[in-house]
Amino acid sequence: MSEQTEWPLWEVFVRSRRGLSHTHAGSLHAPDAELALRNARDLYTRRGEGVSLWVVPSAAITASSPDEKDPFFAPAADKPYRHPTFYEIPEGVKHL
Repeated sequence: MSEQTEWPLWEVFVRSRRGLSHTHAGSLHAPDAELALRNARDLYTRRGEGVSLWVVPSAAITASSPDEKDPFFAPAADKPYRHPTFYEIPEGVKHL
């Protein structure tokens, strides 16, 4: 087994110049966070499209299962007051 395949997997999130939030851009292997950040910069922002990068070890991410989406998200459906249709958005409020 080569040394590179033993490196941990990192998830890369990029915030674009015109965006407000980071979005998942992809994954890469690196031995540590600093090298993961540098490699992410070289790989995912070559054309200057990013202003901020996050790298997160894949092992640190906990996600819900797509197979359990109905029972997992069902409690949110019985709380209609959480939907933005019940609120008036004042003029001048941006990025809501």
